[in-house]
This record gives sequence, C-alpha cells and structure tokens, in this order.
Amino acid sequence: MSNHMIPKLTKDELLQVDAWWRANNYLTVGQIYLKDNPLLQRPLEADDIKPRLLGHWGTSPGLAFIYAHLNRLIKHTDQDVIYITGPGHGGPAIVSASYLEGTYTECFPAVTKDAQGLTKLFRQFSAPGGIPSHASVTTPGSIHEGGELGYALSHAFGAAFDNPDLLVAAVVGDGEAETGPLEGSWKSISFLNPEHDGAVLPILHLNGGKIASPTVLSRKDPEEVESYFRGYGYEPIWVEGNELPWMHEKFSDALNYAYSRIAEIQQEARSGNWDGTRPVWPMIILRTPKGWTGPHLVDGKVYEGTWRAHQVPLSGVREDADHLALLENWLRSYHPEELFNADGTITELVAANNPEGNKRISGNPHANGGLLTKDLRLRDLSEYATEVTDETRASFKQESTRTLGAIMRDIYEDNPDNFRLFCPDETNSNRLGAVFEVTDRAFMERTNLVDEKLSSNGRVMEVLSEHNSHGWLDGYNLTGRHGLFASYEAFGMVSASMTMQAGKWFQEANHLPWRAAVPSLNILLSSTCWRNDHNGFSHQAPELLNVVLNMNKSVGRIYLPVDANTLAVTAEKVFSDRNKVNLVVQDKQPQMQYLSMEEAKEHVTRGYGIWDWAGTEGLGDDKPNLVIATAGDVVTMEAVAAAEIVKTVMPDLKIRFVNVVNLMALHRPKDHPLGMSDSEFTRMFTDDVDVLFAFHGYPGAVHQLVHGRPGTDRFHARGFKEEGTTTTPFDMVVRNEVDRYHLVIDILNNSDYVPTNGIKLYHWAEKQLARHHEYIVEHLEDLPEVRDWTLGTFEAPDFERPNEDAYIPRKPLPER
Repeated sequence: MSNHMIPKLTKDELLQVDAWWRANNYLTVGQIYLKDNPLLQRPLEADDIKPRLLGHWGTSPGLAFIYAHLNRLIKHTDQDVIYITGPGHGGPAIVSASYLEGTYTECFPAVTKDAQGLTKLFRQFSAPGGIPSHASVTTPGSIHEGGELGYALSHAFGAAFDNPDLLVAAVVGDGEAETGPLEGSWKSISFLNPEHDGAVLPILHLNGGKIASPTVLSRKDPEEVESYFRGYGYEPIWVEGNELPWMHEKFSDALNYAYSRIAEIQQEARSGNWDGTRPVWPMIILRTPKGWTGPHLVDGKVYEGTWRAHQVPLSGVREDADHLALLENWLRSYHPEELFNADGTITELVAANNPEGNKRISGNPHANGGLLTKDLRLRDLSEYATEVTDETRASFKQESTRTLGAIMRDIYEDNPDNFRLFCPDETNSNRLGAVFEVTDRAFMERTNLVDEKLSSNGRVMEVLSEHNSHGWLDGYNLTGRHGLFASYEAFGMVSASMTMQAGKWFQEANHLPWRAAVPSLNILLSSTCWRNDHNGFSHQAPELLNVVLNMNKSVGRIYLPVDANTLAVTAEKVFSDRNKVNLVVQDKQPQMQYLSMEEAKEHVTRGYGIWDWAGTEGLGDDKPNLVIATAGDVVTMEAVAAAEIVKTVMPDLKIRFVNVVNLMALHRPKDHPLGMSDSEFTRMFTDDVDVLFAFHGYPGAVHQLVHGRPGTDRFHARGFKEEGTTTTPFDMVVRNEVDRYHLVIDILNNSDYVPTNGIKLYHWAEKQLARHHEYIVEHLEDLPEVRDWTLGTFEAPDFERPNEDAYIPRKPLPER
C-alpha cells in the first residue's frame, strides 16, 4: 500500500472536493431530466425535458460524495483504487464521475468535454441507442452491474484476492444489505489474507429507504448495527448527517483513519513477523439522507430523506410549471457557473480533485482487467493422459474429474498469483483434491489439530455459499485473473442469475473496443443429476445447462466431456479463452474411458464425431438404418451398451453412433459460430434417417438446438424428465427412460427396418426392466450385468438368431 499518512482536509481541498461533488450531482440530475440546454444558459423550458424520465436519484448523491473523497485519497497516496457500487442503479453518478475524470470521453469520443458533449451525455442516458441506467459494462471503471442487488462485496473481495496493491471501495446500499447473497458475503474477510491480497473497504450507505418503504438496518438501533458488524470482525466507523461542510470534514477523517488502519494491517502482515491472525478490518457506515441535496418538499410531501426520492422526484416537469421551476432551482442550487466554463468544460476548481492517468478510478486498469491479463502457463496434456487403446476402450472406469484436479494442481504451482479454484466446500467431493498437494484452503479464522489443508496462506477458496464462490470468481476474472467455479450440478441454480449476468456483461463488453477481453467464467458442474441417486430428488436437476444454452451466441458455451481425456482437452480450451461463460458438465463417479488423448484432442476440437467402434464398424458413407447420438457421460455409456446389445443380436442392422461434446455444434452455423455446417450435419445425422438422441439434460434442449435442420421430427430425444428419488444409479436412468433397455426399445421402434428377432429383443428388454425393478428392491443395488458391464461382455439372449435376409418393417413393433 502507498503512503498512508494523509493530512487533514484543508480549506482548499474542501472547496475542490465539494465542487467536484456538486458537478457530479448536476450531471446526474441532467442525465435524468435534460435533453437540451445543458448549462442552463437560458431559462428551462418544457421542451428541454426528456419525454420519458428514467433513472435513480436517491442513492446517487451519496455515491458521488464517496467518490469525491476517494479521489482526494488517491491524490495524496497514489493508491490504486477501484469502486464497486452495490446500488448500481445510481449509475448516472458513476457515469458522471468518469466524465469529470475525462475517461468517458476517451472511451466514447463523441461525448466531448464541452457543451455539445454534455448534451450527448444527457440525451443518451437510459434512452434508445444510449446507455443503461445502471453502472454497467458501458461505464468506465465499473466491474459490477449493480442492477441485481446482492453481489457487491463478493465481487469486491474477488477483485482483491492476489492483488496486494489494490484497494477496493465497495458501497453496500442498505436495501442491498437485505439480500441473502450480500448477507453472506460479509464473511469474506475470513478468507482475505493481508500478506498477499489487497484490501476491501466496505461502505454501508444507510440512506433509509428502498423503492417504497424503509430499510431494516436504517431503522435498527445503532448499537445493534455496530454489534452486528463487530461480530463479523469489522471495526465500524460512523459518519452521519447532512450538514455541509461538516460532513466533508467528518467523512474525510473517517476515510483517512480507515486507510491508515488498512495500511497498518498490511504492513504488519508483510513484515515477516505476522502470526497469521485475522485482523479486524475497518468499514465505514455512512448515514445520509436519501436524495441528499434534492428537492425537500414536492406537492406538500417530504421527498429528501425518504423513499420518495428513490427514482425521479419530479415526474411531471413537462406538464407542471411548478415542477419545472423546482427542477430549475434544484439544478441552479449547485451553482453550475462555478463548475463549468461557458464552453461546457469543467473549471479548474473541479478538475483539481481528479487524479491523473491510470490512477483515476474510472481509468484504473484493474477495472479493465483484460489490460492486465496474462495467459496461464499450462503443461502439455500428455502429462495427464489416460491410456486408452482399441482393446481397452470402454473396458475400465476411473473418476475423470481427478484428471482436472491434477491439471489445476499444476496450474496453481505454475501460476502462483493468477489462478484460484472457488468451490462451496466440495473440492474433495468432486474429486479435485489434487490441488491440496500444492496449496491449502484459505481460512483466516482459528484452526485446530483436526483441520486438514486449512491455513491463512491457502489459495483454494471453499465457502458454503454458491453466491460467494461465484461472486469471488467474477471479481477475480474481471480484474484479469483465471479460475474455476465448481459446484454440484443441482446447486448451480442457486447462483444461476449471477451466471446469466456474467454472460450479459461479456456480451456487452464484446461490443466495446476499449474493454479488453478478460478470462472466461469457467463453471464445472459435477455430482450430476444422474449420479446423485443417494441424495435424492432435491439434488437431481440439470437446469443450469438451459440457462447457458440460451445465452447470446458470442458468449455461451457448453461442454459435455465423456471421459478423462476429453475433460483434459476441454480444460485446456476453457482456461485459454476469453469473455465466455464455459459450462462443463461431467460427473465425479467412476466412468468408462473411451478415447485416447490424441483422439480426444481431435474430438473436442471438432466438438463432435462418429464413433465407428460403438456403431456398426465399416459402415463408411453407407446410409445407416438408425443414428444414435449422445451428449453427456452417463447417457453415453447407456447408449454404447444399448448399441452393443442390438449389434450382438442383430449384426446386420446398420447403426451410426455420434457423440457430441460441444453442445453448441448442433446449432446451424447461421445461429451460432460453432454450429456445424449443413454438409457436416448431413454427414453425421443424414437428412432423413431417424436419430435417437440420449442427452444429459432436458430433452427439449435437443429440439431447440436442431431447429431448422432437415427433418427435425426424426430426432427422438431422451433425457432427464424430472423423474428421480433416492435410488440406485441405474434406476435413475431407468426412471427417465434413457437406460440401455429403454434405448434398445427405442432403437427397434425407430430403425427403418428391423430383423425378425427384433420383436423378441423388444420383449426381452421389457423383461430386463421388470427384473431390474424387482432386483433393486430386494438387493438394494443394481443388476450384476449392469454394474459390471464393459464393452464386449454382453452375451446374446437365448433366443433364435435372425436369418441374414429376414427383415420386417418396424411397424409391427409395439410403440412405447
């Protein structure tokens, strides 16, 4: 941390800070209301007002007040600071700040630093063809879209991890403080190490109101509030009031004290004599009126300091002359003639409070993390290869996610300050525990002799909160570092809205040339719906797949590796790309191994492929009687087993077996950049042969993906259909009719021709299902031939084999 001795606020500095704050408030009100006459060089008229008044005034003056004082701190200390606004609907204040600092014009040259630029700035706010009302991806200096409340602190701490010289000022609105994710994120100081991490300064902004009612913390006794935060391990510093200039002096003193305490904590931790004890970090509780400096009374009702100031305090200014006069008086109360020159440029008094260059909050490279991003050092995949040959294919099982654990272990070792795994207490459970060979779990609270792999210097982030894990990684990514969020599949939905927001951020960032691309958000879902048989129905849910499936085509990616080698290749891919949401779904339980490393590289690179060995070998370009397609590990094993059963009994039935590992490849190329070409689609699936598709998630996703392809009615998707309970592994697939026996029946129902013994095989499969149900109830485990199956072990049922030419149409087969 930079020089931490900050002098008291001088009279000149007070004037500068106050002028900057007033200028920001003026610009904020202008963005909400004005489309013309930006400097009030003539009396305000109704035609100067926007036809639709949108935005949030209530929190904005408080956000600008904090920002103004952070600027002074930076000027004295040269400290790197980024600013996270939990109440992100105060976006006009943050846009105004970047405009005053000059960064906005650097990013958007059309919004010039003069009267014409002011007009553009005002007209574009929350307007068609303009910018949103929140502090979003279009706002220089922002790494946090605060429209969805709850994630300010988790993003702030994620930004601070492994960023020892960074201070993250995180404003938590008192409405946001009521949300579950924010409530849990106060615990983040239990994971922040002052030796090698940066600092987070939480600023709880108590302005008293939400949209239409008071907030909980604003109405609590201050002693209760103080006890609450002291219990978490913070030292609260109170600043309360609305009188000026006293509030400037009071807040400046509070900020100086907080900064000096942070510097002392870090200096002690980095001295070499620190014992690893969690420090008591400072936080500021700022209580100011909601809508501070805005209209106090409107139509006889109090607005300033109440929930009425939340959005647009004067909503009838185009029609109501009294409201228009109030608006003009409000704008002139900031004395714009002291803040802006006649040509619209800011005065020297305002500019004096701006830091310079990259030290500007809105221009700090940590808030444009792609500028600081370094590629991960990744070892050659041959070091992680599982040996698979033609003879051993699908003949042995292993826990594939252990390979990913080994890859991440080496990434940790080779990238000691640039990579972290974030996981809700499930690292070992998801078979990723190899990371503990090189680092512990991060933990700043007390430890004891029972604890394992737990220390203040650990860098594996385990906290029993999907929101914290996801939010930490978001902040880590957006400041230019790499990572993985791993969760049980069903509980990926706990933080699904965060995943969706990350996708929207990347999508918008792709259209902003000044936003440098950052490492992708990588999510591993393991302990999947098909293998959470022991936990029961609550743990059986593949919904996140559909969330990512519906993201913009520039962002969303879904990978369904089927074994250790395809997972390794997928990992290399997702850890290397940028501005994507990469969803990788693979179970942690022992599973069949199908492809050699070289085969896996080709398969994952293409995204799909024909497995001749699983279908009818030597089929070549001959048209099959049926195409079996799969996407997902468990369903692929069931489909391979089903194909083996059918080929053994009916060797002349021509089956093409297609596996898809990159789900987006099923799209048409005009719908997705990874979509396979029409000719490739025909090569895989033909144009007219029925396709039986065994899918990891909800079957409807397959129909969505192949929409517009030739003869989509011929695709018969089987997948999870919300049938589950506490049961055996095989019973999970049986309940959803995507097991080998149901698939055999489907093959017989959907092949264009079926040998005579097809009807006998059909009834045999039905009997196997009946046997299964009886067996698991009696023995509490699956049938031996299911548990012990490997490719090549199936023996044909004891009924007459078909004659070579004895084919019958499929019509006589009973339909399921």
